[in-house]
Amino acid sequence: MSLRVGIAGYGIVGKTRHRVLSQHQAFNVVAVSDINFKENPAEIDNVNTYYDYKNLIDKEDLDVLFVSLPNKLASEATLIGLKHGLHIFCEKPPAKTLEELYPIRDFLNENKDLKLMYGFNHRFHASIIDAINIIKAGSLGKVVNLRGVYGKSNMISFNQTDWRTKRSESGGGILLDQGIHMLDLMRYFAGDFTNVHAFISNSFWNFDVEDNAYVMMKSDSGIVAQLMSSATQWQHTFNLNITLEKGSLVLGGLRTSSKSYGEETLRIISSDAEKPNTKPQVEERSYDEDISWDEEIKCFAGVLLNSDNIENGSIDEALKIMELIETIYKADPEWRAKYYNESR
Repeated sequence: MSLRVGIAGYGIVGKTRHRVLSQHQAFNVVAVSDINFKENPAEIDNVNTYYDYKNLIDKEDLDVLFVSLPNKLASEATLIGLKHGLHIFCEKPPAKTLEELYPIRDFLNENKDLKLMYGFNHRFHASIIDAINIIKAGSLGKVVNLRGVYGKSNMISFNQTDWRTKRSESGGGILLDQGIHMLDLMRYFAGDFTNVHAFISNSFWNFDVEDNAYVMMKSDSGIVAQLMSSATQWQHTFNLNITLEKGSLVLGGLRTSSKSYGEETLRIISSDAEKPNTKPQVEERSYDEDISWDEEIKCFAGVLLNSDNIENGSIDEALKIMELIETIYKADPEWRAKYYNESR
């Protein structure tokens, strides 16, 4: 028997989730909702449609709810779904603010039979899977530092609405919308960062959300990470360089449907600190498919059907990444004073 699924929010991500879910016997999408259906009703084979996600939850007999809504609705829809006894998969960011996650955490603590997983999709890309396996194997030693650039050319693209440019609806700009993935990967590879410095800027596109974030972080164990999260990167860019004791891993590009981030690659550079004049060994890997959506759904199916632990995208990880993002925002004295009403 398959689990009955509703999808709240039927934009690009919601439609992608539907396509991938349809390929898995564990799930059966029976209903979707989208605000656009109010003016433009949709007909989808064997699927009921609603323009209000609350009606979808109230009227459908569901087991699972996928939340693909704008930031301002993500935490609300998640909590409503949980209170209806549904398992939830929610896209990133998990909420507009860290504070919005506290009621969800408290409810889950009292209802441990319900499962909630957040969509930190980048962890499931083939290059990332290879990189974390190399780090865990220890052949290149421990992580020393990380340097990442993740950027695109604007706050919104041709197929998006402008809610992303409004702090009241989005909660933040490029760091919260896209940089959150890079921050999550840095935590994934290196653990928590406790010392944070940042410059946050919205001086180029002149919205009330950031268009650039320049971040320097350090963990208690001494690992340093640098991040540039940018909406003024005129060519879509994803690059993450991980330096280890005996080499480095260089992740470049992401395999996506748009192909805008270029070819997904991993360079594995092996060196010997005791032989500094020896030429490093370099292995190049490239990845022809985006397996991330499929692998993520397989992982969620395991959580629901096999009681697997949520190792990627738990509520605890959502809280930690949102806490880190809030720390980054407040690490810039001018940004803190302007948007958090705290003294410089």
